[in-house]
Amino acid sequence: MAKLPTPLAFDWDKGNIEKNWINHKVHYKETEEVFLNRPLMIFPDIKHSILEKRFQALGVTDNKRELSIFFTIRNKKIRIISARNQNKKEKQRYAKKEN
Repeated sequence: MAKLPTPLAFDWDKGNIEKNWINHKVHYKETEEVFLNRPLMIFPDIKHSILEKRFQALGVTDNKRELSIFFTIRNKKIRIISARNQNKKEKQRYAKKEN
């Protein structure tokens, strides 16, 4: 599991903010909520960790929207790469953790 920076800080790339909104209707502030809510599940994203370590987070927003977030940690800040609704398989994995 990734050790999240303390205090929790985010580093946003303008392109990723727009991409997540355009492609998945996920607002960047909604994405940040996931890291503050529990349960939060974090897994290594081995497939995409070629140039740097990447991770996947499964969690919920304040409005209980279930999101899947891919991120890295740069300069002690969480840098979001993409955020979208959890797919069926991710929902099942997340539901197991909640119980």
